[in-house]
Amino acid sequence: MIRAVKEWLKARWPRLRLRTIVFATLFTVAALPGIAAMFLRVYENTLVRQTEAELVAQGAALAAVASSQWPGAVVTMPDPQDFRPEPPTIDLSSSDILGERPLPQPSGLAPDADAAAVWSTLAPVAARTRQVTLSSILLLDRQGLIASEPSGQSHATIPEVSTALAGRPETVLRRNGDYSATYQFEWLSRAAAVRVHHARPIIVNGRVVGVLLLSRSARSLFKGLYADRGKILLGIAAIFMLLLVLSSVLSRGIVRPVEALARASRALALGRQDFPKPPRTAAAEIQDLYADFARMAEAIERRSRYLRDFAHAVSHEFKTPLSGIRGTLEILGDHGDSMAPDERRRFLANADADAARLTMLSTRLLELARADLSANDPAGRADLAAILNRLADAYRADTFAVAATLPDGLPLLAIRDASLEAIASALIDNSRQARASRVSFTADQGVAAVRIKVADNGPGIAEADRTRIFEPFFTTRRASGGSGLGLPIIKSLIEAAGGSLALAQSDTGAVFVLELPLAN
Repeated sequence: MIRAVKEWLKARWPRLRLRTIVFATLFTVAALPGIAAMFLRVYENTLVRQTEAELVAQGAALAAVASSQWPGAVVTMPDPQDFRPEPPTIDLSSSDILGERPLPQPSGLAPDADAAAVWSTLAPVAARTRQVTLSSILLLDRQGLIASEPSGQSHATIPEVSTALAGRPETVLRRNGDYSATYQFEWLSRAAAVRVHHARPIIVNGRVVGVLLLSRSARSLFKGLYADRGKILLGIAAIFMLLLVLSSVLSRGIVRPVEALARASRALALGRQDFPKPPRTAAAEIQDLYADFARMAEAIERRSRYLRDFAHAVSHEFKTPLSGIRGTLEILGDHGDSMAPDERRRFLANADADAARLTMLSTRLLELARADLSANDPAGRADLAAILNRLADAYRADTFAVAATLPDGLPLLAIRDASLEAIASALIDNSRQARASRVSFTADQGVAAVRIKVADNGPGIAEADRTRIFEPFFTTRRASGGSGLGLPIIKSLIEAAGGSLALAQSDTGAVFVLELPLAN
């Protein structure tokens, strides 16, 4: 079952970029403490608002009872469709926390008789309510005097009482002077030493006749955490599961593919070419790295084959003149004294010709090595029109003609001027040596490159030789001193500049097609 689920996920796994994986992981891990702190703050604020809602409900019920018992009150049934819910008004993060509620001030006045009479009736109800809700409940008359205090103690100066006497209920947060810490980490709670105070007007026959003043400490955060320990433990477990999932994503997206790539690298160093395919769950950059590594391994293998073939060709090319020189030296050593002067000169001329060919081959091999290893100069700029004009002038006195048909305003090419002139000169010399009398250059400008066609009117290239003309040391003019390195050198110079060289099909003559990038 698990294997089937894993295979299903692998088949549908999206190509995630490495930066996306890293960002999501770091963002999530960094956000976890903030989420936890936010959860505690929100949870604690919810407890305080819950306390406010309870006081509002108690005050509404007790105020309704008091107004119905007030002397002279006309009791009517409200409209059953008339709902007036009171949403919470305090917020632990933004509401001001006032000082402890001041002690009542002596006023020298006696409380209202109607308020005192209602309190005598309401006192048992308030006491029973206090037993369950732990709320402090006071009844004030319309002057703010405590109805249960015959000596006339006043709370009229308290802001929430003043608001209630004006006909609007008011809830405030005040510090609790009797608070003492019970739990070790209770200092973390902002609401631990806070008490919620609610003042509710008692309205009889359309006027405020008194105020109910209720207060209660908010539910303790740590008591709430203990009461909701199951939910909290579930949340912690969910966070750890999320971390495990993210770790698995990082492992499958980064770690495992990199380890597999390291094993493939070691195998490649030992000569094994069984390069693995990139895992589907790997990050997009790592999949691209696998592809680049596979191309590199293929290029290394191709280069290794090229070096083996090249070494074999060099050995073969050098063996013939060296054998000739060695044979000449042996003959001269054995029979030099008895040879006729003309015969000795002929043997020495053959040895000199072989030595000259070795010198020429060495020089061309150095040129090929420089072309293979050369990197394009980013600042290189070449004007094709100017180069072809110079070459046309150089061959004008000969029976050989160089023609150029280029578009107006052809931009500069991204190659060194000397390299482009060497390429054009080598192609012209190849045409001359093939007994052509004319070579023409035409160019078409593309978006990022120029396509140059070089065509001559010579005998062309035999079909059997077309696939081998770019191989080092392949030549059809070995008897006349051809080295077979001219076209490989040209091809290497063009590819170093980011271009390409190919032999095109043609009915007459040889046609080469070059592509070179435009300069920025």
